[in-house]
Amino acid sequence: MDSLRNTSVYHELQKREAEGRPIRVGVVGAGATGRAIALQLGTPVPGIRLAGMSNRTPKHAERAFREAGIGEWKAAEKPSDAEASIAKGVPVIVDDPNVLTRCNGIDLIVEVTGTVDFSASVALDAIGHAKPVVLVNAELDSLNGPILKAKADAAGVVLTHTDGDEPGVAMTLFRYVQTVGLRPVAAGNIKGMVDYYRTPDTQRDFAARNDQDVRKVTSFADATKLSMETTVLANATGFGVARRGMCGPACGYVRELAKLLPSEAMLSGGIVDYSVGAAPHTGAFVVVHEENPYKKTQLAYYKLGDGPFYVFYTPFHLPHIQLPSTIARAVIHRDPTVAPLAGPSCEVVTVAKRPLKAGERLDGVGGFCAYGLIDNRAAARAGNALPIAMSDDCVLLRDVAKDEVVKFSDVRMPPSRLRDELWAEQQKRWPAGTATGGRVGQKSPDLVAAE
Repeated sequence: MDSLRNTSVYHELQKREAEGRPIRVGVVGAGATGRAIALQLGTPVPGIRLAGMSNRTPKHAERAFREAGIGEWKAAEKPSDAEASIAKGVPVIVDDPNVLTRCNGIDLIVEVTGTVDFSASVALDAIGHAKPVVLVNAELDSLNGPILKAKADAAGVVLTHTDGDEPGVAMTLFRYVQTVGLRPVAAGNIKGMVDYYRTPDTQRDFAARNDQDVRKVTSFADATKLSMETTVLANATGFGVARRGMCGPACGYVRELAKLLPSEAMLSGGIVDYSVGAAPHTGAFVVVHEENPYKKTQLAYYKLGDGPFYVFYTPFHLPHIQLPSTIARAVIHRDPTVAPLAGPSCEVVTVAKRPLKAGERLDGVGGFCAYGLIDNRAAARAGNALPIAMSDDCVLLRDVAKDEVVKFSDVRMPPSRLRDELWAEQQKRWPAGTATGGRVGQKSPDLVAAE
């Protein structure tokens, strides 16, 4: 009798490596995260190759290749040129991402620019050319992820966020506890700090020391990126939030969340949330609920606490290192690591960092004007809240108080952008008030700062 085929991701990648047919990856974006990804893929990962990189400033892609130890590459202006070079084992650098999305020598696109309109155009072109897409881009995914996922489904390709970023780490753990028969009721991030009022000025030195974009670093600190990441997770699980901005309890150890998160909210549909300052200080968690007295005895014996809520956690998140798992799962098993279930469960709304005056132009994610907070989709639409990823270049029509949510009616929108068109299509497909898998109909209280 033939031996059973081993279909594990590791085995399939080893097989591809031995057969000389690795998964050929095109990366769009050569910022700090893009360079880290290039380093991981270029070293290389067995069964996966970095075949191309796109950046509007090619010298940044060249830097990424050099840091990855890639000594030879070629510039390409057309998909056919890129395909010919990749076939010879020589990766390409391009300034037009469509050269990669339309190249037959590329099997999958990783989008890592942190933009919204540009990245949406890249994702749509890749989907239109039957290529799976990995978004290392919470800005786009939290705003337009559901409609992009619907388009990917219609095209028969995978669209997924990545393992290694907190939504993927949490979702991988979430799926595991489901697989072993446990009931997840909460999931989220382990954060070191949150300060809504950080600005590029306060974060400039940190950004420079770590070779990071200052606006991105600001979004890490002011809760915007946290809210985007938990929105990606909420849309993938169908969970909501207990209140706008989440509860975010401070504690010394992540397992203390079992007694600190609101039990009623967890049991009435599930929530995404976060801890502040809790060991292990990074990674993601999932809370499960168990009432069976015999199972509770066993869980206590194995040091998980007295219940009925139990916290499982992953003590790391390493986007550049864990990304290959998402790439392999998408190509080999057509399995998205984390993707919307259907329509949006949550959104990230725009909240003023300071008193804003009529006539001011909002400066978007990681700026001086506003921070983003996650809210339940039903509450956000009932309040006509402006999503933070749509806020840049909007001009205020009235004064807005500090910590007040900015509404669509408060601003003059810029000329129509791709994100706006996708947003409108998303609203039409899943009208506000229509159940899409989250805590639809829950009212959101006024802003409550993280503990």
